[in-house]
Amino acid sequence: MGEASMERENGAVAAAATMTEMISPPRVNSPRQALVERLKDYGQEDVFALLDELSPDERDFLVRDIENLDIPRIDRIIRCSLHSQGLPVAAIEPVPENWVSTVDGRTMEDREKWWKMGLKTIYEGKLGVVLLSGGQGTRLGISDPKGCFNIGLPSGKSLFQIQAERILCVQRLAAQVVSEGPTRPVTIHWYIMTSPFTDEATRKYFSSHKYFGLEPDQISFFQQGTLPCISKDGKFIMETPFSLAKAPDGNGGVYGALKSSKLLEDMASRGIKYVDCYGVDNVLVRVADPTFLGYFIDKGAASAAKVVRKAYPQEQVGVFVRRGKGGPLTVVEYSELDQSMASAINQRTGRLQYCWSNVCLHMFTLDFLNQVATGLEKDSVYHLAEKKIPSMNGYTMGLKLEQFIFDSFPYAPSTALFEVLREEEFAPVKNANGSNFDTPESARLSVLRLHTRWVIAAGGFLTHSVPLYATGVEVSPLCSYAGENLEAICRGRTFHAPCEISF
Repeated sequence: MGEASMERENGAVAAAATMTEMISPPRVNSPRQALVERLKDYGQEDVFALLDELSPDERDFLVRDIENLDIPRIDRIIRCSLHSQGLPVAAIEPVPENWVSTVDGRTMEDREKWWKMGLKTIYEGKLGVVLLSGGQGTRLGISDPKGCFNIGLPSGKSLFQIQAERILCVQRLAAQVVSEGPTRPVTIHWYIMTSPFTDEATRKYFSSHKYFGLEPDQISFFQQGTLPCISKDGKFIMETPFSLAKAPDGNGGVYGALKSSKLLEDMASRGIKYVDCYGVDNVLVRVADPTFLGYFIDKGAASAAKVVRKAYPQEQVGVFVRRGKGGPLTVVEYSELDQSMASAINQRTGRLQYCWSNVCLHMFTLDFLNQVATGLEKDSVYHLAEKKIPSMNGYTMGLKLEQFIFDSFPYAPSTALFEVLREEEFAPVKNANGSNFDTPESARLSVLRLHTRWVIAAGGFLTHSVPLYATGVEVSPLCSYAGENLEAICRGRTFHAPCEISF
């Protein structure tokens, strides 16, 4: 090819390239300049500080991670939550005595009335149950959802199975107690809140165990949200150069999660008017408790909570208080009570002034849940928990943004408190065996001791080869919900502890 021909060809190529540049839009800087500018508007542009050092796959992952965030909402939450930390809070006062239904103050007639009222409401399909189950069993030494944990009972049942069988028992009791006309199957819909870390495993666990005898379509799984972890000046913390450090938004995230999942609408479509809400790690929880439900309806309150008395002044539990003179009920952490307040005695009752512990056993009207979901989102104030956050430079101190289940109470026009006995209804499983409290072993013994009392009261006898304080019997929830209907099984019979009593 001659030089003239080559020059003509090179000129044509150059002209074509120039023409392409003229008709093509200007190239947008990778990953997306608009996204970078958007982050600048909220002071979070440092997220892309190491962008040039990332591989193409890592860049894509980071862009998707950011695009999936509702940046304006998160910015509002950060600003409102940081701002609220500096605001003065109203002084706290003890809960008025007449706001609490105490164990000693109830008559047998009250208990029977509330039990029957609750069972009738369950029979009519007006109760839904929400389980807070977003946590992993990390502190218990497992990576599975906490509800999968076996605390060592004779039956080997997990927390999930025990709670499912209590629902089955209540359904049967509700069908039996209503004798007007032919009985029909009773179904309590169970809404189980998971997290991104436990959702898949929880669904698989229920499926592999055939939903523990419940119908698959009476269970709805939904996920709580997550939020970025932040530094003290409100900047996102990067867990790796291409991913944000995130954490679940607390058990109070249940309100927004129910709304965003359209499950509040689902409840309404099913005719549900009342919602029982509890945490997964209490092995003695009375799921869908008819007595508590009947009391709640009888009081006509918007929200209610079961409470137990503080064991001693320095016990590290949140307690119910009134916030401000004549203000609403709320819960404060033990750290907010100074020594004198924590030890103060009510001279009339002889109890601690601040004695009513929150144990995450709640009841709400569906109307109130709708109101709370809207109110909490509008106010956007979250608790700031200072924690060690995994970052690309190792663990660093930062802040997790959380809402708590008790954040709803200040929104309630009325809240009723219902005392229960710790040894009958509260045995949490939070720490590994060897810890000082709330261990699988302490929870196991609580179950065995309670159920042993049931069996003896029903006319049964026990033999045991180890001291009775270290053993006992387990009564299947399919046999009895709270110690009732055991005479036919137990009277005159001897059981060798430890064992499970079932049909």
